[in-house]
Amino acid sequence: MEYMETQRLQLFQWSEEYLSDLKDFLQDPEVMYAYEHGFTDEEVQNWLNWNLENYQTYAYGLWGIRDKELNTVVGECGLTQQQVDGIDYLEIGYHLKKEFWHMGYAIEAAELCKTYAFEQTSTPAVVSIIRDTNLPSMKVAIRNGMLPEKRFVKTYMGIDMPHYLFMIDRETYEQNK
Repeated sequence: MEYMETQRLQLFQWSEEYLSDLKDFLQDPEVMYAYEHGFTDEEVQNWLNWNLENYQTYAYGLWGIRDKELNTVVGECGLTQQQVDGIDYLEIGYHLKKEFWHMGYAIEAAELCKTYAFEQTSTPAVVSIIRDTNLPSMKVAIRNGMLPEKRFVKTYMGIDMPHYLFMIDRETYEQNK
């Protein structure tokens, strides 16, 4: 996928030329509070490399989000393979630069990714894995047709972090499109 778009947004594959855009939000501790820290330069590079590998392996990953009218990168949204309690899931994830929070970018991009997941892959369901304190992301998941399926604890950097797994299955997607 080179890119996909809505009337307002374009989702595109990350590349080395967008490293500073990634740093703008991945190094912001407020944006990355679910990870308990803003990323280092090395962690941002690893994040980019992980996405480049995902594009090659799965034909998807986290994509940059560009506001077409502003011609600026506002964040990222996309699909990644995640495992929860030994089960593999296709996850819709998103991060936005702080100045673009609460402007509808996350739900618009997440809906586009949900459609891509169900129309371009054979996945039986898509999920969003959200820290239990992240109410704005929970609202995006709910607006995207997902319901909480379970609560679980993720350990990251030695810290136990409660999360919710929100999910929509293919049958529900088909009934509501």
